[in-house]
Amino acid sequence: MTSADKLMKEIPQLVIKRDGRTVSFSIDKITDAIFNAAQAVGGKDRALAEELAEKVLVMLQEEFRGKTPTVEHVQDCVEKVLIEEGHAKTAKAFILFRYKKGEDRQRRALILGRKNVSDNLEFSNEALKILERRYLLKDELGQLIETPKAMVERVARSIAKADALYGCGEEDILKKEEEFYEMLSSLRFLPNSPTLMNAGTKMQQLSSCFVLPVEDTMEGIFGTLKGAAIIHQRGSGTGFSFSRLRPKNDPVGQNMGVAAGPVAFMQVFDTALENIKQGGVRPGANMAVLRVDHPDIIRFVESKRDKRSLKNFNISVAVTDRFMKAVEEDREYYLVNPRSDKYVGKLRARDVFAMITQNAWKTGDPGLIFIDEINRRHPAKHLGEIETTNQCGEAPLLSYEGCVLGSLNLNKFIEATGKEVDWELLKKTIHTAVHFLDNVIDMNSYPSPEVEEHTKKTRKFGLGIMGFADLLTRLKIKYDSEEGLEFADTLMSFIKQEAYAKSMELAEKRGVCPAWEGSDHEKAGRKMRNTNCLSIAPTGTISILADASSGCEPLFGISYAKTVLGNNEIVYLNKVFEMVAKEREFYSPELIHKIARSGGVQECKDVPKDVRDIFVTSQDIEPEWHIKMQATLQKYVDNSISKTINFPKTAAIRDVEEAYLLAWKSKCKGITIYRDGSYEDQVIMIGEG
Repeated sequence: MTSADKLMKEIPQLVIKRDGRTVSFSIDKITDAIFNAAQAVGGKDRALAEELAEKVLVMLQEEFRGKTPTVEHVQDCVEKVLIEEGHAKTAKAFILFRYKKGEDRQRRALILGRKNVSDNLEFSNEALKILERRYLLKDELGQLIETPKAMVERVARSIAKADALYGCGEEDILKKEEEFYEMLSSLRFLPNSPTLMNAGTKMQQLSSCFVLPVEDTMEGIFGTLKGAAIIHQRGSGTGFSFSRLRPKNDPVGQNMGVAAGPVAFMQVFDTALENIKQGGVRPGANMAVLRVDHPDIIRFVESKRDKRSLKNFNISVAVTDRFMKAVEEDREYYLVNPRSDKYVGKLRARDVFAMITQNAWKTGDPGLIFIDEINRRHPAKHLGEIETTNQCGEAPLLSYEGCVLGSLNLNKFIEATGKEVDWELLKKTIHTAVHFLDNVIDMNSYPSPEVEEHTKKTRKFGLGIMGFADLLTRLKIKYDSEEGLEFADTLMSFIKQEAYAKSMELAEKRGVCPAWEGSDHEKAGRKMRNTNCLSIAPTGTISILADASSGCEPLFGISYAKTVLGNNEIVYLNKVFEMVAKEREFYSPELIHKIARSGGVQECKDVPKDVRDIFVTSQDIEPEWHIKMQATLQKYVDNSISKTINFPKTAAIRDVEEAYLLAWKSKCKGITIYRDGSYEDQVIMIGEG
């Protein structure tokens, strides 16, 4: 028996936490606290930290024999021992750490009030701030009337009610509500923002994205604009194809008038939707798509070149296989007037491709969507052609379709050993998430009867992932490696397999979706409740709520600043890297400061090479590997993937051209690139160096 074990028998076995709860006493926690403080000032001797922790136990024995100490009492003893044993620097670091933790608790209490601290669940301070500003319900005076826990209860209760439509009794519905609550409160899965904001309220618009048609009439154009305004007011985004509009200066009617063209109407949409923030809290998000064979394609490609226009739009060119082959072979291709459906001219494909890549290099727009690949792989192609996607590209949709999205937080599916995925827990969560998302389709309030009809016909949803880069680092797998691609293949194929299994189970209980007959699923003999089940979204705000890396993206930086909710800047240090640095004993304040200036660790020789290999950032990774990863995941994603191919400032236009060609050849459904520093209002910023 060690001296520490003897001491533990002589002192209270419990400690009183700040909230009044009594928990088991742990000498390991004291050792960890001392060692962390020592590391902050360059210390590396864990054995010494263990010796000092034993001295803390001696002091506790003397002062609290027969009594139960509080956490504050224990920390007071740690401070005294460190000072008395001559470890002034470590004592100072511990006191500073203790002070900061106290401030942290104060901030958490101030965000939502002291009475609600226990209702904060697992949300971080950053998440609590965002929840307060955007998600938690308020009264008419703007005062909070719910806590994070109450929000999750509200969402779980509302979505579970859909089970009543399929013959479930109150007891079964309550069980499903508890299952949904457990999944959401543990942050293993989160739905898109409109579901968190609106479920269980009068609003009840729960889908994050819709696609609306833009017909070539004044009534069609402005009817769509009105519909989009309603969607944005309720907190969702929209995708449009402007390819049906006649080109600029085309004749209109019999009065010798001429058409304004797609870009002019895009500007009208942009101005109108600028003044209707999504859900009243964030700028509107839209996707504008134009076919590459539209006569106004050059105007479209150039429409954001000034970096001021169309601030509320992402733009993408719908390129065909015929166009891409013409680029490869340096041929001309035909332009088609959508009014007459006749050829009206030719352009050299490489000239148009060069304009696309030059503008993307300069501004990040336009991206490409590979429209033929999208329609080839659409399970419900018998319903017509897809012309555009949602606002971020991960959901190609037919006109009037909506799509609800949700993401699995991969951080939560690591076994206790830290070396393997907990596949059983992942399977269970996928099944619960699919049930949840199918229920959302029924509980949704739709902006128009057409949208409700078309959405319920296919019952599409997009289950995706976040925390992918976090998971790779914790499993010590390099993102840009064959091992990384193999893991991505295994992971996404598993998610698809289990999502389809649950959709088939629901089809047996609830019936197939109306679009099933004639679909690829029927031809494969697979009864499905939902024609499409998988999307990988960018997960912007919900990844902050879940404290996870975004979507399937690599780490953007080991340390970086991110702007959220318009103009609020948050500075991040990757937690897994911090943990590894301390475990491997190369952590120091100087090193963290150095990393913060550059954003990455590849040039930091103080970081061991095997660690540098794992902690690659988006800008450390060659575009080819970005695209390989996207293509690997796309094999199992029946909707699409929102992923950005990040380029350094020094990238050449030729690099962008090669990336676009490779994405097409790799069977991706779309591609978006961004060259660091090419836009002033950059959401995530790498450090100074």
